Amino acid sequence: MFTLVKINPVFFWVFSFCFSAHLWGQQFNLDKQRVALQGYDVVSYFQENKAVLGNNTLTSEFKGAFYHFSSVENQAQFDANPEHFIPQYGGWCAYAMSKGKKVSINPEAFLIQENRLYLFYQTRWTNTLEKWLVQPENFQVQADNQWDKMAKE
Repeated sequence: MFTLVKINPVFFWVFSFCFSAHLWGQQFNLDKQRVALQGYDVVSYFQENKAVLGNNTLTSEFKGAFYHFSSVENQAQFDANPEHFIPQYGGWCAYAMSKGKKVSINPEAFLIQENRLYLFYQTRWTNTLEKWLVQPENFQVQADNQWDKMAKE
């Protein structure tokens, strides 16, 4: 015998939102406090063409991730259109994503390509941005395909 349980629509909406934010957060490259980009200001990549460390007192949340900003103006720009500023492939290394791998990034290794932010792994001996620049369109297609596969998992 089955019992019909009526679910409050508000509860269902809140649960769905929290669950989707949780899943999105698992796909995104976040620290333990759910901060994206190691605290760097995502808007500065577009506005100043450089990586600028954000201030943890200027924070916005989007889909379960927290973003820090270096100015109130940058925070306002992000809040007006967060989808425009969030990095590709969940903030993981774009080159590694083209190989189907999630690899952490160096926030100072980045590229704005087709008005999108791509981040890269970089150490003293390895610079995946240089590898990406050999065939950027090819790697972008590969990374897009790999990210789509991971998003379905």
